[in-house]
Order: sequence, then structure tokens, then C-alpha cells
Amino acid sequence: QVQLVESGGGLVQAGGSLRLSCAASGRTFSRYAMGWFRQAPGKDRELVSAINWNGRTTYADSVKGRFTISRDNAKNTVYLQMNSLKPQDTAVYYCASDSLALRNGVPPSTDFGSWGQGTQVTVSS
Repeated sequence: QVQLVESGGGLVQAGGSLRLSCAASGRTFSRYAMGWFRQAPGKDRELVSAINWNGRTTYADSVKGRFTISRDNAKNTVYLQMNSLKPQDTAVYYCASDSLALRNGVPPSTDFGSWGQGTQVTVSS
């Protein structure tokens, strides 16, 4: 069972930047895709970005060009660099891990089986 711990959330003004981190433990990190999701009040949880085990990435249209996902397998950590933040980016951000090792491509949202506790990101206008 993998354990995921997010950090890096906070309050930032519109146009600012934050970097989220997610530290993983409990299994071989490098073999699994990782994703960042977010959930705003009253809305469904949505996939923001994902990176598979060999570095292929995907982004939601709403964050393309502003957010960058990356991973450091030596540190068992996945990052989400968020630039040009907007008030509509306000949400709880969750890190998640794929349930299948060495998957070809990026997993569908429903295949992320392990979750962190979430970190709050608030963007003020």
C-alpha cells in the first residue's frame, strides 16, 4: 500500500505561483503513473495533470501552459508547478497514484487507486 503526503499549498494572489509536492512511500515509485487532482467546493473532483512512469504527461485544458507536472524518482516525489494562478484554481489539490505498474500511456482518472490527504490552494483576486 502506497502512502502519499502532499505539501506546498497556501494562499496566493492571482498571477502568483505555487509548487505542490507529493512524497510517496510504500512501493516502487518509479513504476507508477502519478496524478494531481483538485476539488473545488460544490464541484466534482477533476484530473489536473498526470505523468506516467516514463515521463509522458497530460494536462487539463484549463491549466495547459500554466501548470507543469514533474517527478523525481530518486526522491519518490511528484511535483506540480503552478504559475499564473487564477481564482478559479482555488481548490483542494490531491496527489494520487496509478493502481497499475508500468502502464502504457496515462491512466484514466478511475484507475488512480491511492490518494493523499489533500492540500488547500487559495488564489485571491
